[in-house]
Amino acid sequence: MTIQATTIDTTPADVFRAGHFVPDDWRRLADDEIVPADGRVFLSVGRFLKEAEAGTLGNKTVGVLVEPADRVSSLVPHLDRLSAIAIDFPKFADGRGFSHAALLKRHGFAGEIRAVGNILIDQITHLKRVGFTAFEVTHAVTRRYLVEGRDPAPKHYYQPGAGDEIPAGTRPWARKPA
Repeated sequence: MTIQATTIDTTPADVFRAGHFVPDDWRRLADDEIVPADGRVFLSVGRFLKEAEAGTLGNKTVGVLVEPADRVSSLVPHLDRLSAIAIDFPKFADGRGFSHAALLKRHGFAGEIRAVGNILIDQITHLKRVGFTAFEVTHAVTRRYLVEGRDPAPKHYYQPGAGDEIPAGTRPWARKPA
């Protein structure tokens, strides 16, 4: 008896962006796959850096998939070349992706920052505050909450985030400087 291995594509067919689930027009490429002439693809950080240095990407629309241990600072000289950056959250408790997004925003990245992996409803508002603009959500309860417009997050914060915030000095609940 022969057991045949099957590959299961776990990439969601949609992404949560601007308050709605929309079809995902990006595809992840393995390091040994050829970058297609058209279409939007995510490359690993290592592959992107090699291809960028070699000048082989031309005008192709590419993004990178950042793993928790990747050095996001290596992408800073190339941010104007990237259309999107996906940041992986392999575990709910792994917060390195928050730091990656904050660093990208500090360096002026204006493209899509996408959270992928183990994303739960508790994280969505906090992810938005550090700069995430899109979310690949596979968790059923989180998907349902997003579709229903339910957001259990706090409405007041002590520190400003990366997006639109209440102007400094107008937060009566925030600590006053000494």
